[in-house]
Amino acid sequence: MAEEVEGLKILKQSKALGKLKKGDKIFINGKEMRVDSQYVFMEHGKTKEMIIEFFNSDNDREYQLRYFDDQVEMSLEVYELQEEFQYVRREPKTIAW
Repeated sequence: MAEEVEGLKILKQSKALGKLKKGDKIFINGKEMRVDSQYVFMEHGKTKEMIIEFFNSDNDREYQLRYFDDQVEMSLEVYELQEEFQYVRREPKTIAW
C-alpha cells in the first residue's frame, strides 16, 4: 500500500531508506535515478537530518532527498541542483526505491 506524504506517495520500499548506497535506484515520478551518496547533514540531538544525493543520467541533473531519520515518511523532501549551486525544492507526486 502506498503511503502519502503531503502529496508525495511512497510507492515501494525495497529496503530501509537509510540503507541506500551508491548505485542503488530511486524512482521519482517513475523516472529511474541513481544514488551517488548518503550522509548525515546535521544532528539535532538524537535525530539526524540525512541527505541522499542522486542523479538522472538521462539529463545530467542532480538532486537531493532530505529526511529526518526518526520520521522518514513524514519528512521526505526532494531538491534539484540549479546552475548557481543552489538547491530548489521540487514536489514530485511519487517516489520509490
